[in-house]
Order: sequence, then structure tokens, then C-alpha cells
Amino acid sequence: MKYWLCITNRDNWEVVKKRNVWGVAKRHKNIIAKVKPGDKLVIYVKQERENKEVLEPKIVGIFEVVSEPYTDSSRIFKSPPHLNETYPLRVKIKPVKLGELDFKPLIPKLEFITNKKRWSGHLMGKAMREIPEEDYRLIESLL
Repeated sequence: MKYWLCITNRDNWEVVKKRNVWGVAKRHKNIIAKVKPGDKLVIYVKQERENKEVLEPKIVGIFEVVSEPYTDSSRIFKSPPHLNETYPLRVKIKPVKLGELDFKPLIPKLEFITNKKRWSGHLMGKAMREIPEEDYRLIESLL
């Protein structure tokens, strides 16, 4: 079993939660190809701005993968207009634990974040990344 941190925005988190599906762009095909049924997905909602307010990054849920990766190009996810992406590489998932956990206080305790000062670099440009079981256990215990 592997553990994955899945990086999304608030709009697409609503889609993930309602439809029990995780999707990534075609350029991430090599990473989603490693995902197997039984793997755990930790959903991370990145920092965003709404008007002048900064919405801090959070862990919002843990899901278990219940399907092999498949392709579906139906438009259920929101994409930046310049990308026009459907996130067609998908897996079906089921909720394990939902809640909200502020991410920044976790940074000093997370093994996969080796540069604590420039931690966002561990997430930039990625849709998902594998994390160690210890990090998963910590997040699960606090969620």
C-alpha cells in the first residue's frame, strides 16, 4: 500500500467529495499509473486568495482508492481557463476520514518536507506525490 498527498483547490475538492473521484492532468500520467486499489489519498487544499482574504492550506480528507486508474474526459473538475484541462486520468475513491487540519503547523513534523523554510517547493507543479507511511499516520491521527 502507498500513501499519496493529492494537491487541489477548493472548487475541485467539492467535486472530489461529492463524486468520490480523483483526477489529474495527462501530464501526470506516470504518477497516477502507480496508484493501486487500497492506496490512501490525503487531500491537500492549497492556499488560495478569495477577494483580499488568504485561505490557508489544509488537509481536508483521506480517501481509499477503489479502482484502477482509468480515462474519462467528462468535464466535472474546474480548470484554469488557459489550461482547459479535464483531468481525465482518474481513480474512484471512497472516504476514510473527513475533516479540516491546518497544514502549516504540520510542516516541522512531516518527513517528506525536507526544506522546512521553502516547503511549498515540495508541492509546486505536482498533482500528487507519494508520502511516507509515518507522515500518513501523523495526518490520520490528527484529522
